Amino acid sequence: MRHGSVLTDPWAMDEEHERRALAGVRERLCERYPDLDPALVEAAVRVSHLELTGNPIRDFVPLLVEHAARDRLAFAIHNPGTDDAPSPGPLSTASPDPQSAPSDDDGVPTASLHDVEEAV
Repeated sequence: MRHGSVLTDPWAMDEEHERRALAGVRERLCERYPDLDPALVEAAVRVSHLELTGNPIRDFVPLLVEHAARDRLAFAIHNPGTDDAPSPGPLSTASPDPQSAPSDDDGVPTASLHDVEEAV
């Protein structure tokens, strides 16, 4: 398909499709981490998405964002308030010890927006 003199791929992800896919990522992560503040999930998704800014091939961006944001959220839950802790970079496969995670009165792991920012 041609737009002016530029060839475009009709199957490539456009900006609107990417926005809808990222909304789905936020929704899935909010469902996966129901005890976290949705603003914390949003921050993890935004930071993960910003890391991929400028990449010309956008088809896998939502998937990569979901994996990186999920890793950040898991890290924040299991390592709250650890300023010196290493960040689980994008697509990290680190699996923190769930027994060491602080929890609220119900025994549910807790995290804050600061924890996600520190995980970045």
